[in-house]
Parts: sequence; C-alpha cells; structure tokens
Amino acid sequence: MTNISINVVGIGTETYPSGTTPLQILSSTKGISKDALICKVDQVLTDLSTSLTDDATVQFFDGKSKDGHSVLLHSTAHLMAQAVKRLYPKTKVTIGPYLENRFYYDFDVETPFTEQDLLKIEKEMLKISQENLEIVHEVKSREEALKFFKKIGEDYKVEIINDLDKSEALKVYAQGDFTDLCRGPHVPSTGVIQHFKLLSSSAAYWRGDENNQTLQRVYGTSFTSAKDLKKYLLMLEEQKKRDHRKIGKELDLYFHDEEVGPGLPLWTPNGAVMIDELEALAKEKEDLGGYKRVRTPHLTKGTLYEKSGHLEHYISSMYPAMDVDGTDYYIKPMNCPHHHKIYANTPKSYRDLPYRLAEYGTCYRYEKSGELFGLMRVRSMQMNDAHIYCTEDQFKEEFIAVCNLYMDYFKIFGIEKYEMRLGLHDSKGLGKKYINNPKLWKKTEDDVRNALKDAGLKFTESVGDAAFYGPKIDVQVWSAIGKEFSLATNQVDFAVPERFNLTYKDVDGKSKTPLCIHRAPLGTHERFIGFLIEHFGGNFPLWLAPKQVIILPVSDKFNDYAYNICESLKAQGVRVDVDSRSEKIGSKIRDAEMQKINIMVIVGEKEVEGNTLTIRRRFIKQQQTISLEEFSTEILDEINDRRVPN
Repeated sequence: MTNISINVVGIGTETYPSGTTPLQILSSTKGISKDALICKVDQVLTDLSTSLTDDATVQFFDGKSKDGHSVLLHSTAHLMAQAVKRLYPKTKVTIGPYLENRFYYDFDVETPFTEQDLLKIEKEMLKISQENLEIVHEVKSREEALKFFKKIGEDYKVEIINDLDKSEALKVYAQGDFTDLCRGPHVPSTGVIQHFKLLSSSAAYWRGDENNQTLQRVYGTSFTSAKDLKKYLLMLEEQKKRDHRKIGKELDLYFHDEEVGPGLPLWTPNGAVMIDELEALAKEKEDLGGYKRVRTPHLTKGTLYEKSGHLEHYISSMYPAMDVDGTDYYIKPMNCPHHHKIYANTPKSYRDLPYRLAEYGTCYRYEKSGELFGLMRVRSMQMNDAHIYCTEDQFKEEFIAVCNLYMDYFKIFGIEKYEMRLGLHDSKGLGKKYINNPKLWKKTEDDVRNALKDAGLKFTESVGDAAFYGPKIDVQVWSAIGKEFSLATNQVDFAVPERFNLTYKDVDGKSKTPLCIHRAPLGTHERFIGFLIEHFGGNFPLWLAPKQVIILPVSDKFNDYAYNICESLKAQGVRVDVDSRSEKIGSKIRDAEMQKINIMVIVGEKEVEGNTLTIRRRFIKQQQTISLEEFSTEILDEINDRRVPN
C-alpha cells in the first residue's frame, strides 16, 4: 500500500496509508481538538470523510471557528430541509445557504409555515439529530444527477443542474432518507447538530426574481453549545429593541409615505439634524484632506452613461429612461460620470494632481420592492461621495489616506470591529461583468493589495466582488451588539478615465491618463444613520442627538427662568427646548427619557434663588447643580469634541 505524508497544522508531519481520511487522523492523533467539524486540505475546506491520496497539509477547525461555524450552519440548513420533507412530503426544496450566524432554506410549499409549524419542524430536527445519521457525499455525472432529482420530483434542483456549467462535477450529500445537491462541505453526522433554533419564516422569490414562484424562506441559527445559542438569541432580542425602523418612528426621525412611494424616505426635522451633523463632520474632514466640493444635476442624458459603461453594466439598477425632446434622460444612480466631466472641463498638469472632488449629491437606484428595507435598502440616497484623480506614483498614498479616513470615522463613532474586503475580478467575467483588460486588472489588484499591506491594514479577499471598472474595498462594520453592516467603499477605476479621455500633462510634457479612486467613507446617509440608530440604540452622543437639552420647569411660575436659559443656550448653538406643560416634574422626566434626550435641566425655586441649574443626565442617577456658565462650557466642550460616551 502506498503511503502519503500529511502535515497536520500545529502537530507536525506523519506518514499515513493512502486513502486515510481526516476523520481517521483526528481520532488517532493527540493534540487535535476532538470537537473538530471540518478541515482544510491545502487551504481548501474539505469533509472529514474525504479520502486523502496525495501528500497534503491538513488543518482542523471546530464549530467556534469562522470556517467551522459556517459549515455547521449550512449543515443545519440541510437538517431542517430533511425535517420539512419528512413532515410535508409534497414540499419541494430549493437552496439553503448560510449567512453571518444564520442560515436559511427556501421551500415551495402549499401553505405558508406558521409559528406552530416551525416548532414542529424543530422537534423533527432534534429527532433526526438523535438518529446520528452519517452525512456522506458522492460525485455524480450530470446525467445521473438529473435522473435522480427528476425521479424524486425536485424540479428546482433539476433547473439548477441545467444552469450549471456542463463540465462542472456535481456533488450530492445524503443523510438517511434525504439527499441534496450541494458543493459542501458538511459536518460528519447529524448527531453533531444539537443546539439550534428556527427564527422566522417569510415569503421569498425563487432566485430573487419577483416574476418567479413565491417560496417560503425559513431562517434559523445553530451553535456548538447551548450557552452560545442562548447568548445569540439574547442578542437577537436586543437587536429587535434596537431596530432602526422602530426607534426611527419613536424618535420621529424619518418615515415612508405610500403616496410618495416605497424606498423614498421623508426626513423629519429630527432626522434632518442628524444628516446636517454628518455632513458637517464630513466637510470638515474633506477640507483638511484637500477636497473641492462640487454639485451636479439629478438628470442626465443617457449618452453620458453609455460612455461611462453604466448603461451596459448597471442598467438593472437604474430607473427607466424618460424622453425629453426626443432624447433619453436618466435620473442619476451615481455621481462618477459628472465628476469626470468636471475634471475634463479644464486642462490639468501633474501639478494639479491629486485632484479631489467631493459632493453630497442625491442619487436614485431602482431596488426591487421585495428588497426594500427601512433605511438600509432605499431608492433615494444621499452620498458623501468623492473622486480622487491621481498619478500612479500618488496612488498608494491617496488610497491609504482614504483608508485612514475610515479609521478616523470609526474612532468618532465608537466602531471597534470592522473588516475590509478586497473585491477582485473573476477572469470568467472579463468582457461581460468586467472591463476586458486582464493586464490592468492584475496590476491594479496588486497595487491595492500592496497598499493595504504597507498600511498594516487587515483585509480579506473575495473573487467576483470587484466593480466593473476595477477592484474595490467594501468595509463591513459591526454594531455595539455585534450586528454586521455593509458600510463604506473605496474603489479603484483604471478604465473609465480613459473612456472620458481624462488626461494630464506629466513632468515630461506627455499626455497621460490619471487613475481614479471612488470613495464613500460613510456610504449613504440613509444606511449610515440606520446603522447609528442600531449601534447606539437611539442613545446618540450629545453632538449627534437631534434634541440635546430639555429644560423642565417644576411649575409654571418658573417658565420665564427656563426660557431665559433656553435662549442663552440657543445663542451658543445648543439644540434645546422647554417643556412648559402643566405636568408634574416626574411625568416630564419620564417623557424626556422616552425621547432619549441626553440632558435634562430641572429648574425650580432653589435654582432661581441661586441662579443655578440642576442637571440630570440619562443613565446617571446622581444630579448636579451648577451655574449656567459652567454648564455651557461643559456641554459645548463635549459637543465640539464629538465625544462618544463610554
């Protein structure tokens, strides 16, 4: 029998008979956690039951690791699908991917699932888990797979197979009476899956197309311990309390109106304050960074988007054209082409670069109605957009400066966890999804990768997530309670400047094409405010709060004193109001707390006689009595420093 050499990460290299599985290595080798669910063989996630026939490096992962947890989630989706098929045999299964800490599976069912149905499915899942069914995989030919899934009536699987590349090997996974088409990998057996919870069900369209069949999507989660499951479920409860749609309504920040249209938020005075504060912050940072601000129209001829390539690559996200004097016009989905025109309006030399243009323009994108969600997915959005035109020699410094700007914002908003994801092109999409220039793709991607490394920034790579004109950085952030958000972007454009004939005279007098960096560190104001609402739970830092101070007179006779204080604070730029209602002070305090107003100023006889103020801050029981001058100095310092409370 042939022997192979296996390097087990963290253990060392040993010799094994050819055909040995990682599971056998796991059971026979000391020092490896017996809780391992999955492994990587030469950096590729692989089932523990896979036979190893060549020398390799093997690394094991338990369910607490990122890779291990993702496989556990996906395997639990299959467990759920098996339970559904046992309970509702006429159900047809579609797809069941994993998400961050969650999974879902879409089903074609006769009637939507109820809460009672979900409990019933959970019970059946637990039963299958206790059966401890081995999860085995098999590679089938296209013909074999089609024949099998046609026989069992799984029409959606047949459609998937027909859409796959004919040369692609097809994997199926079986656990007892359930077999599914899947690339895998999976945990070794159903007995591993013990701590799970089905969370909700909702309608979904097959392949996300509203013209297709309506399916039932069931969400769930899964962990390796009851403790971790309980912790996550408690976090979900906190997320419900912090839902930006709920708090946005309670604090009167924004709303949607049917006559205005879905995905088109209306900002109230309170919400507009937050937008103004964010814009002021961004403008301050941009002034320091040497940006020049511009404004561009909401409406543009279609020929501009033909030149930029957006009509070719982005048309599905644009509103239909409108005929104006026999010419197609579009409402703008982005600012880029307009900024290119501004750059081209006057000749540039190398001395003018880098040339940085910023705009707070409103853009419009056609998002499908089923995908609209509060402020997170809208059709009208204000972007703190900017484009940097630079030479190749300036690129690294400018790119890193943008990334550092993101870091500055994270500090200001108390964002502690973030991840930069480098979106790379997929060579299969050249000439279709991506500009067809493989040499420039390689060079630009290498430049971005090296810039990130030189700056000491941690990042992951994702093939297929580039923009059509170049690689991009997508910034993921996590809120204070661990919810993930897609926030900002930093993109490199090596193609479009040439399309617009953007040039500069270099030091040698020759005409050259600049690189263009697209950046939006706060994303859209809509999504960012949605994130901030949930991040702070509506308890915004003083500088960002729509209402900063409320003055509460103990009785009507102290109203004049309260209004004098109010006018003094207003004159200093503080957002302050007086609650002059003829209500008891306790009721006024409770109402102020419900509105999440940071500071309450209580005035009564003692304060009038002493010409003082009694200060009550939210979440701080101890009150403070100080002069108006002291109070003004204290809160203005806090506002101007943009402090985030601990």
